[in-house]
Amino acid sequence: MRMMTIASGSSGNCVYIGSDNTHVLIDTGVSRKRIQEGLNKADLDIKDISAVLVTHEHIDHIKSLGVLSRKDGIPVYTTEGTWDGILNSLSTGNIDHCLFNQVKPDEEIMINDLVIRPFSVSHDANDPVAYRIECGNKSMAVATDLGFYNDYIINNLKDCNSLIIEANHDVNLLQVGSYPYYLKQRILSDKGHLSNEASGRLIDNILNNHCVNVFLGHLSKENNYDKLAFETVKCEIDMSDSEFKASDFNISVAERDTPSRIIEV
Repeated sequence: MRMMTIASGSSGNCVYIGSDNTHVLIDTGVSRKRIQEGLNKADLDIKDISAVLVTHEHIDHIKSLGVLSRKDGIPVYTTEGTWDGILNSLSTGNIDHCLFNQVKPDEEIMINDLVIRPFSVSHDANDPVAYRIECGNKSMAVATDLGFYNDYIINNLKDCNSLIIEANHDVNLLQVGSYPYYLKQRILSDKGHLSNEASGRLIDNILNNHCVNVFLGHLSKENNYDKLAFETVKCEIDMSDSEFKASDFNISVAERDTPSRIIEV
């Protein structure tokens, strides 16, 4: 299996995951051109993509979904609530309903040789999900845009080989920053986003002997810094009672505008 972040941040999100035979995108929150440029790094073309898995209907996750559906006819997999939100979005234009494939939390589906396991997350969207994707005995997961985590989230992320976990904001930067009060409260709520500290504690709960890589994703441009997110997550892991240390794993920040290295497991 392979994983690469094409873009990750409050301004746009898109992740590639694939096997030797099947290639999917999780979210399409940047332009079609940027997606193609990212796929070029993996020696792929948009025509190689078997499906787009959508986590939720916010614009930073669906920006080019309409263009990809009309120009490339790629099947879209998402929850019914998210599909309704997409159709009501003014940013996507018309999307052929024939491309829609419904997923339900906790019900696995197959896309060729990939097992797709959607699971619910708490966010201010219609019916948001994260995705765990498996091929053979390998597994990867993308979990961003979640206001909190619990045992259900931890169990869905355990034993993955590679992960993208949200580290959206530094709480102090957010509180003293320029965002209006209502937006700060939304971000800090159970339907908002994970802070750096919460991200570190979640990662600490899911690290395992099979894990080779963790990307910190969906960083806020206004309320976070790459180094701050990394150091905070690292500190949370190293200060815990876990048998693992941050240095035991490849932990890095997924960049906002540049595709990541390709992770192979």
